[in-house]
Formats: sequence, structure tokens, C-alpha cells
Amino acid sequence: MPFVRSSGPEQTRGASEGACHLYVLPCAYEDLLKLGFSRQPLERMQALHPRYFEFFDLDRALLVETETVRDARRLELDLRHRLHDYNAPAPLTVRVQAAGLTEWYRGAYEPLAQEAAALSAQGHTVHTPLRPWVEAQLRSRTHALYGWASQVLESVEGEPAHLDEMPTMHALRRQVLDVLDAHVALGIEVDEHLPDALTRWYAPRSR
Repeated sequence: MPFVRSSGPEQTRGASEGACHLYVLPCAYEDLLKLGFSRQPLERMQALHPRYFEFFDLDRALLVETETVRDARRLELDLRHRLHDYNAPAPLTVRVQAAGLTEWYRGAYEPLAQEAAALSAQGHTVHTPLRPWVEAQLRSRTHALYGWASQVLESVEGEPAHLDEMPTMHALRRQVLDVLDAHVALGIEVDEHLPDALTRWYAPRSR
């Protein structure tokens, strides 16, 4: 029961379906980044890595808004051609099922940051650093946290301790920690948005 839906690669349907974003996502601990485009950048980040808020450097990451998917695709394709010499293998920890194994580059952050600055000067909305944008996205969804947490408790018969005790619950336990840790990492208090039982379970496990 993912809190943010990201179970598979995003399907790009058509340029007439609204705004899109070009994203540049640098890794936090090495000179490697992911370039791409998405109508739902937060879901895309979570699909690439469950702990996206640690894996990617949100203080250097950026988004460029475009009016259509076609605009974002064209912009990404142009950048890919220019960054050919920077191509690099994807990190081993990226989810294969998220189709995240292509468009990784090493040493390309500065030219991409310069390109984003140029696009901003041309009138594009550019979100950089990305941390405030991600925080705002998560805050806008906190109203759904209680319902999601209630489903978690229902799946463990109201006993959150089962997340620790039952081997079959390992994946769900990991997902719960990833979702709640993301909020805490972005400075969002989760206690008021969770059932008391889950709040008590999470408190000693929060980072």
C-alpha cells in the first residue's frame, strides 16, 4: 500500500495532458546524477530509490517546469546529446523496475546547473534547490497520512509490533519507515497525522 504511488515506470501519454518537469537529481555522496522528465517528479524520485531523500542531494537537485510533456522531452533529448561524453552506469541500488538504468551522468552537474540558470533567465520556472519543493509536496499530502497509517494497522491487526516480529511484514515495515523518515527528513512532524499506536511504534525508530 504505497503512500506515494510509484510501483512502476511512469508512462508518458501525450503532450496535451498538461505541464511537465525536467529533473536533475545528483546523488548525495558521489559525482553522479540522473537526468529525465516527469509529470510527477516526487513519485519519480521515490520510484528510483525508496530513500530518495537521502540518496539524492536535494540541496543541489533541480526541476525545470515546462508547459507540455513534449517540451520536456525535447529539452531532455537535447541535453542528452550534449552530455554524451558524461554517460555513466546507473548505481547498483537504483530500482531496476523503475526503468532507472539510463540517463545517468558523471561530472555533468555544472553544465546542467548553467543550463537551468539560462532557462530561468528565459522565463522558465526553475526549482533549485529542490528541498523546499519536496517539503511543500509532502506537506500538501499530510491529510492522507492518517488513512494510509490506518490501513497499515489494519493489515497487522492493529498491532504495529507485528511489523518487527513477523518476517512476512519486513517489506511493509521498510515501507512505513521510508515514508515516515522522508517526512521527518524534510522537517515535517508526523505525530499529529498518525494513529497513536503507530506514533508510539515509530518514535524510537525515527531518524
